[in-house]
Amino acid sequence: MASTTSPIRIGVIGYGNLGRGVEAAIALNPDMQLAGIYTRRPPAQLKPGNADTPVYAMDSLLSHKGQLDVLILCGGSKDDLPSQTPELAAHFNLIDSFDTHARIPEHFAKVDQAAQGGQTTALISAGWDPGMFSINRLMGEALLPDGATYTFWGKGLSQGHSDAIRRVPGVAGGVQYTIPVEAAVEKVRSGVRPELSTREKHRRQCFVVLQDGADADAVRQTIVEMPHYFDEYDTAVHFISAEELARDHGAMPHGGFVIRSGNTSAQSKQVIEYRLQLDSNPEFTSSVLVAYARAVHRMAQAGQYGCKTVLDVAPSLLSPKSAAQLRAELL
Repeated sequence: MASTTSPIRIGVIGYGNLGRGVEAAIALNPDMQLAGIYTRRPPAQLKPGNADTPVYAMDSLLSHKGQLDVLILCGGSKDDLPSQTPELAAHFNLIDSFDTHARIPEHFAKVDQAAQGGQTTALISAGWDPGMFSINRLMGEALLPDGATYTFWGKGLSQGHSDAIRRVPGVAGGVQYTIPVEAAVEKVRSGVRPELSTREKHRRQCFVVLQDGADADAVRQTIVEMPHYFDEYDTAVHFISAEELARDHGAMPHGGFVIRSGNTSAQSKQVIEYRLQLDSNPEFTSSVLVAYARAVHRMAQAGQYGCKTVLDVAPSLLSPKSAAQLRAELL
C-alpha cells in the first residue's frame, strides 16, 4: 500500500481532453502525485490546470526513468497507442485506454512482450468500455450461464471515433455520436433474447468541419467505410461550420448499459443491468485510469509483470483503503 508520505508518482503522456481529466482526477486522490506532463508540443505552450505542475518534452521521458511509478497514456487508439504503449512498456509501468476492441488481442501481445522484457506492469484498455463494461459482461456471463449479453452505448460523444474522424484527410474538425436503437433496447430489457446485428443495435452520427477545398463526398465515403469504426453501422455524416461545432458540440456526454438476460430455471427469468450516465466521457475515463494506475503500482511492487487488463485486477487494488477498511465498510 502506498503511504501518504510516499505518493504514487504519476507521469501523464499527452494533454488533451483525457490528459486534463487525469490531472483533475489525480488532485482528488491524496495518495497520488502528478510528477509531470510529457508532451510532443513545445512545453512552454502547454498551460496545465495547476501552474506548479512540471511540463516536459516527450523526448526527455527516458531520462526520468526511476522517477515515475506509473505512466498514464492519454493518446488516441488509432495512431498513438499502438506504437507508444509497447515502446514505453519496455521501460515504465503504465496504463492506457486503447479502445479498438477488434485489435485488443494484437495490442496485448505486443505490450506483453515489451513489459515482460522490461520487467514492468502494463495495463491496457482501461476506461468504461473497454473497462467497466468488460467486467460487467464477464460477471453477467458467469452468474447467468444460460443467457445472452447485450451492450449499448450512448447517446453520447465517442472520443475514439471522434479522433478517428479528425484524422481523415480533408477534415478540419469533427465529433461522432453513438445512438442506441431504442426498439432493440426495449426488447432486451423485456427479457427476450433477440439476435441483433451490430447495425440493429446502434447508429452513428458524425458532424464534420471540412478543410478548405476538401471533397465532401470523398470525406463522407472514407468515414462510412472506415474498418472497426463505421463500416458496420448506419452512419450519417453532417457537414457543419467551425462555429457550429464549437457552439453545439463542445460538451462530451456519454454513457450506456450492459444487460445480461438469462434463466436460472425454466420458470425464472433474470435480467442484470449496469448503467452509466456521464456528463463528461473524458473525465470519467480519466477517473478509471487513475484508479487502475494505483492497481498497476501495487501489482508492479508485487512483481506481477507483463501486460494486464481490468479482468486481471482484484477490485481491492483500486481503492486507497486498506483491506480491513474495505471489509468493514463495503463488504
